[in-house]
Amino acid sequence: MTFSFFPAVDLRSGKCVQLVGGVPGTEVVALDNPLEQAERWQAEGADHLHIIDLDGAILGRRVNASILSRIVKKLDLYTQVGGGIRTKEDVKTVLDLGVDRAILGTAALKDPEMVSQLAEEHGSERIMVALDVRRGSVTTEGWQRTLGKKAVDLGKLFMEKGAGSILFTNIDVEGRERGIDIEPTRALVQALKIPVVAAGGVTSVDDVLALRGVGAAGAVAGTAIYTGKLSVRGTMQALRE
Repeated sequence: MTFSFFPAVDLRSGKCVQLVGGVPGTEVVALDNPLEQAERWQAEGADHLHIIDLDGAILGRRVNASILSRIVKKLDLYTQVGGGIRTKEDVKTVLDLGVDRAILGTAALKDPEMVSQLAEEHGSERIMVALDVRRGSVTTEGWQRTLGKKAVDLGKLFMEKGAGSILFTNIDVEGRERGIDIEPTRALVQALKIPVVAAGGVTSVDDVLALRGVGAAGAVAGTAIYTGKLSVRGTMQALRE
């Protein structure tokens, strides 16, 4: 399986931000030009990009759509996009922009059958389901509500429903730059037969290589690439070696 590294461009109020644990108001980074940041990661060798509309995730509608459109049209990168994608029409709109993979979180958790319908319509490889976990339990609605369900159980459900991949985010270590907790990712990878992309706490090249080592299909890095703890260029080089 090919392993992919995804620099993250998280959008909030028109800016590129990074939050601690996904909590609004905890911005570690707040930069005015998201497109410029995306271009920076491409210049450093990235060939994949992870874009989340944080406003959309919280409010339930696509708030930063115009910024997303500019990024996707300007850059020739494999792009996965989530946040505020709640309807089949939202998915079609995003994919029609040229986005490679749409990420469904709250919508999938509320209506798993939608995943089957979207996979049939667009191809399973273009439909990713996000499982965002805090203290072992999957959350929804922009990480604001806890469901009391485990990632492995929901991962199996969405695999059966036709999802092409899972985005697994460990909220407990998200944005804290203290490294990853590898075990939850390992457990999910071992339980599923579809690709798992891991996010949360990716702070070093060793974290990225560890995720590849347990069979993850990719890693998303956010805060650490903006604060300089993790080099996109260096990570891409390490993955080639």
